[in-house]
Amino acid sequence: MSEFLTNRPLTTDQPKIEVTVSPNAPLVPGVHRFELIVTDDAGNESEPAEVEVVITDNEKPTAVIDAPRTVPAGMSFTLSGARSTDPPPGKIVRYRWTRLT
Repeated sequence: MSEFLTNRPLTTDQPKIEVTVSPNAPLVPGVHRFELIVTDDAGNESEPAEVEVVITDNEKPTAVIDAPRTVPAGMSFTLSGARSTDPPPGKIVRYRWTRLT
């Protein structure tokens, strides 16, 4: 398991490496580029090989609406979506409210 930092090479003697992510070190959704240069036993280095990996966020957020159970006629009241959540590393950026009836 390895935590990749941008533009900081990691050197191993193994042909495979795990890209470790965590809540403290997420890979945000979008395109991420990785590079590999290999060295042979004579010290010769290859030309760089590159790959693009697209990180997607396919998990839906959960909407939670809090409201008073009853309101006296003619009085204003507040609706709250503050307890709505999105799985990390996502975050809620917009609330769309609609009165249905």
